[in-house]
Amino acid sequence: MVEVARTTTRGNRWRTDQVLLGCDYNPEQWPRETWLEDVALMQEAGVSLVAVNIFGWADLQPTPGAYDFDRLDEVVELLHQHGIGLNLGTGTASPPPWLTTAHPEVLPVTIDGTTRWPGGRQAWCPSSPVYREHSLALVEQVARRYGDHPALRLWHVNNELGCHNSLCYCDVSADAFRAWLAHRYGSTDALNRAWGTSFWSQRYGSFTEVLPPRLTLSTPNPTQVLDFHRFSSDALLEQHLAEAEVLRRHSDIPVTTNFMVTAHQRDADYWSWAPHMDVVANDHYLDHRLPEPETELSFCADLTRGLAGGQPWVLMEHSTGAVNWQPVNLAKEPGEMLRTSVSHLARGADALCFFQWRASRQGAEKFHSAMLPHAGTDSATWRQVLELGALLRSLPDLAGTTVTAQVALVFSYENQWAADAPARPSEDVVHLDQVLSMYAALRAAGVTVDVVRPGAPVDDYRLVVVPHLYLVRDHEATVLERFVDRGGHLLVTFFSGIVDEDDRIRSGPYPGAFRELLGVAVDEVHPILPGTSLALAGGGQARRWSEHLRLAGATAHRELAQGPLTGTPVVTRRHHGHGSAWYVATELDPITRDALVAEVCAGAGVDSEPGAGADVEVVRRAAPDGTSEHLFVINHGAEPVSLPADGHEVLTGQPVTGTLHVPGGAVRVVRTPEEPS
Repeated sequence: MVEVARTTTRGNRWRTDQVLLGCDYNPEQWPRETWLEDVALMQEAGVSLVAVNIFGWADLQPTPGAYDFDRLDEVVELLHQHGIGLNLGTGTASPPPWLTTAHPEVLPVTIDGTTRWPGGRQAWCPSSPVYREHSLALVEQVARRYGDHPALRLWHVNNELGCHNSLCYCDVSADAFRAWLAHRYGSTDALNRAWGTSFWSQRYGSFTEVLPPRLTLSTPNPTQVLDFHRFSSDALLEQHLAEAEVLRRHSDIPVTTNFMVTAHQRDADYWSWAPHMDVVANDHYLDHRLPEPETELSFCADLTRGLAGGQPWVLMEHSTGAVNWQPVNLAKEPGEMLRTSVSHLARGADALCFFQWRASRQGAEKFHSAMLPHAGTDSATWRQVLELGALLRSLPDLAGTTVTAQVALVFSYENQWAADAPARPSEDVVHLDQVLSMYAALRAAGVTVDVVRPGAPVDDYRLVVVPHLYLVRDHEATVLERFVDRGGHLLVTFFSGIVDEDDRIRSGPYPGAFRELLGVAVDEVHPILPGTSLALAGGGQARRWSEHLRLAGATAHRELAQGPLTGTPVVTRRHHGHGSAWYVATELDPITRDALVAEVCAGAGVDSEPGAGADVEVVRRAAPDGTSEHLFVINHGAEPVSLPADGHEVLTGQPVTGTLHVPGGAVRVVRTPEEPS
């Protein structure tokens, strides 16, 4: 088993002098006569980074031991001749049919014990030594052949690791899980203490008795499930590290893999992955299953920037229009592709890449949008692609600039695993919904947000927001207590501080680790039934959650005016040291929530961007030396907005003096000073 963590942080080793427009290209789907047309159109659009060989295994190795690089050689040279850089995939994302036929033990097994078969993609177990051996043999061939190619700009390991196969319950995974547990705990006595196995007669006498949390007749052990998520994330990371080690033996080109920082990816702990990347890259698609897709997009872009340590990052995939995997795959409205692309750009991306270049005619993704759609170049999509390419070329000094925030929001993947486990007080309360709710309120307040992991340094922020942080370690809580003591402002929401890293309830009243800091004591939680709410004194509604809360040093700010807990505080504030700590013991309706967050921001001295709001994003990127700044305004609403600005607006080419006018649905980017030096 590869030891994943605890290697030296590599930092951002990838740099570009110009913001890049890129794409995912699958030339193996097209005849050779199409390739020349493709590269010519890429040049017209301004494409300068192309991902190839993402799913190339069966093409490069059609039979065991036999490699054929003729087609990839031709494509690589064609792109190079046209001045287009390579984001070269290792080709290992989906094994070819010959491998799974010869070695069916490679195939993943789901929680109910059934095998998942080839015919889709990623039909492999992350712990399989057979898959590992064959995949690394392919990487060795690719790295030797292209490691010093002059067109190579970036190595792309695998693809969306764990998108479909993140949790495997096969016997091979069971053995790997046992080894991971033995390394983590050292003894079964320590494991039994951590998992609380005295409950329901689950005590283990040896690690050989331990299984993955396969489908059970009743609720499984929550800490066993939590550790299995941790193990599974590490197993996927091990595959990345193994491939990256081969690449680095043959090449000094930066190495990354494409994260899936989205609402629907919950199985990889990217906080533990990010330090191993030469540059953080992400795939993100607008998710119309969510009530506020643009809010989730902005949050994910800010989280990706947080994973990158505040440095620029790569948007490896997004879409020009509809995807193919949602129940209803909505096309983007006119102007929406530009708005969503620029939202990523504003929040730190130095490359905007699409899946894919040319829309496929066959296969599972034939209805997925592309830069070059089925309709061809005489289409609205193509004209929008040209518009985006022109915008990026008009920003010659944006690359390398960064975003500065006065507010941090704490987010943890392992907390999400623990907080959303079965047998919690209310399944109507979902962790990410609570995170996005607080983020939406900050966005409505016109506040730029850094997303940080628990325990990260926060002294440079004026306000730290901690939504629904159910699982917290002692030292992570101490960081926040010191922050408030030194003059910082803290906002914590319900069901936070409840358990330690082993999902063990902290003794005493809730909110456990934050009880003294917040100055409240909760005797019992009182979930509110779905579809109902309780009135608040002075107006507003409490939803999904309430608490039998008493003050223990804090003062009441809002109280319940309805139900069995009438008169009980639901919003409190405590002055602690030189700062203050707020607690919200319910889910507030959006209007009340937004008003509270705006009040807290004002009290913390947080500067809001004039003109920003729920439908209008206003974000700034500045050069590290302070020589230039770009003001991004993205108006998702139908009505025009005006806000103060001075400089040069790059889309219209017009100077801005005093006031910037942004039509409904439009994007504006103002550079200060007016021209690049």
